[in-house]
Amino acid sequence: MLNDLIDYTDWERGRWFDWLRKHGDQGLQISAGPHGDGRFQSVGELVKHIFSAERRYVERLSDRPLTDTASIPKDNIEAMFQFGRQSRKELRELVATFPAQEWDAPKDFKILSYVVRATSRKIVTHVLMHEIRHWAQVATLLRLNGLAVESHDFLMSPVMGGEVRQE
Repeated sequence: MLNDLIDYTDWERGRWFDWLRKHGDQGLQISAGPHGDGRFQSVGELVKHIFSAERRYVERLSDRPLTDTASIPKDNIEAMFQFGRQSRKELRELVATFPAQEWDAPKDFKILSYVVRATSRKIVTHVLMHEIRHWAQVATLLRLNGLAVESHDFLMSPVMGGEVRQE
């Protein structure tokens, strides 16, 4: 199931990359609105957060130091998605090589000001669900700003087969 979610989020990233390239970097500058929690001011900051979180969780699971992502631009589609491609490559490598006996062993993780006890399987599942939730926020922000966004639903994706056709 993890690989299906990875495939789905890869598909979704591809669609967002194409959409943002078509609409230009200004799509990244759309405000996150006045009702957020203050962490993200723009769509670009939210997209950067998606990729940064993935990178940091892979680093935590690999016992590596956390990357400072301050230098990753929040207003450059190409640079941001290149960073996302690298973080995804690292996630795929982690999933493919992670020792089977460690997937379900609880471990403590320092995340912001929290200590979270979770299995590696739960952390990777969280990374993928976290991304899916934030892409839905991006779609909502764009729609609220009058920009048409096509469906990104899992059912519409090619993952796990099936077919979608419009009548």
